[in-house]
Amino acid sequence: MANISPIGSRETVAESLAGFSLENQNWLKLLMDDPASDEMLLEGLHLFLNQASEAKFLNSLKLGKSGEWIGDNAPARLQIRLMEAARSSQHPAYQAFKDGLTRSGGLERAYPKAKI
Repeated sequence: MANISPIGSRETVAESLAGFSLENQNWLKLLMDDPASDEMLLEGLHLFLNQASEAKFLNSLKLGKSGEWIGDNAPARLQIRLMEAARSSQHPAYQAFKDGLTRSGGLERAYPKAKI
């Protein structure tokens, strides 16, 4: 089979994270189920966080909720990469997203601590 291009673009991912309606959430869940879409999803997440960091008003509650939702719904293969994206800047927008991602506990569920 040839490389199948996922439906959407990084701009669509960023708009879906910004809009965050039920329809957007369902589309993002479908996107996360397809490993071929991982790069586009992460590029869209970076675009979303960059746009949030350049906005005149920082909506940290919305960014935290986005981080928590994506952490709850992302498969284990994405959890480390999501945390890397959240830690890629010290801007408060990234920090708010990282706080939500941490609250979700997705990374701990994907990679539980070893019992020594």
